[in-house]
Amino acid sequence: MSYTPRERVLAAMNLQKPDRVPLMCQFSIGSMMQQLKPSPAEFWYDGDVFASGLVELCKRFKFDGILVSLHGHSPDWRNNIVSFNKLEEGKQEIVFADRSEFHSWTDLPMVKYFNKPVHKGIDDIDIENDVPGVIDYIPVSQDLYFKIDKDHPFDIFLKLKEMVGSEYSIHGEITSPFDYLLDLLGYEQALISLILNPEKCKEILQKFTNGITVLAKEMCKYPIDAVKISSPFAGMGFISPEHYSEFVLPYESQFIKEIRNCGKHVYIHTCGHIDDRLELMQQSGASGLECLDPEPVGNVDLEDAFKRIGSKMFIKGNIDSINSLLYADDAKAEDDILKIIETGKRGGGFILSTACSIAPMVSSERLDMLPELIKKAGRY
Repeated sequence: MSYTPRERVLAAMNLQKPDRVPLMCQFSIGSMMQQLKPSPAEFWYDGDVFASGLVELCKRFKFDGILVSLHGHSPDWRNNIVSFNKLEEGKQEIVFADRSEFHSWTDLPMVKYFNKPVHKGIDDIDIENDVPGVIDYIPVSQDLYFKIDKDHPFDIFLKLKEMVGSEYSIHGEITSPFDYLLDLLGYEQALISLILNPEKCKEILQKFTNGITVLAKEMCKYPIDAVKISSPFAGMGFISPEHYSEFVLPYESQFIKEIRNCGKHVYIHTCGHIDDRLELMQQSGASGLECLDPEPVGNVDLEDAFKRIGSKMFIKGNIDSINSLLYADDAKAEDDILKIIETGKRGGGFILSTACSIAPMVSSERLDMLPELIKKAGRY
């Protein structure tokens, strides 16, 4: 039986085996910039440009699905610009009233605020006024935010539907309440506050959770098959399993349940070392897990992960983007990927992907290798 790309991904997320292993990597902004060489500021802010880039890359590298990492693009984004300065090729500076942004083909935008607000301490946070009830921004990285336009929060999914119909599996993305807490307090102060003022942290987490739940349920009304939860700071390098159970699991579980009730799949993206919490993550009710970084970036053995959680969750991963795709020679890269394909085929639902995002400088030749190796070894 021949599957469409979307049917292939859906089968894997339903813990079934389609005609072959599905392929769906997550592009970092830097990797998309390197492959497309667009106007970097327009790629970041313009929903039409961003959607077109996602489709072009999906088709170019024969992926079976598209992950939308940014949503809520404003059609009026140029209106607030004070100045737009084109520098050397692939580099631009945009100046707004409160900040300047340096956009390039290298990676995420770099932001400099003219009057950067100081993080409040946990004791000074007024939950009613300092914690937003409506989630209208994405905390992409430290000091880097993507504003969600309240009138156009999910336009990009309609654009993609117009462009590809039902051929590819479209996935949305939301961010964990734990990330919003870290952003609100600052990473160091937030982690300290988990110990010194855990109850107030939980109040903050719950308010963020309420807002994220509303956002997720609205997203599910659009033509998507799954929602990815970006939860990169929930691994062993940041918090213990006990703190994961106390400050991450109860809150992510709330909107995971709502997403599943909407008939959509949902999967958790956590980077790095997570071997000690695979079963805890499975308790969230999520359909699947993404990353499962192998050594040395993480500590997950793919075969062991399938034994432990593979009967209940699909697994999306786990190619090391740095040591297998970027730095390895062709022989090692091919060997690493083939071993992952063979292991994945023996498990349940499996989607071949880089463990985390595709590193910015990974070559197109290396990405071309992925569908070729699936063609060679990925048939069920």
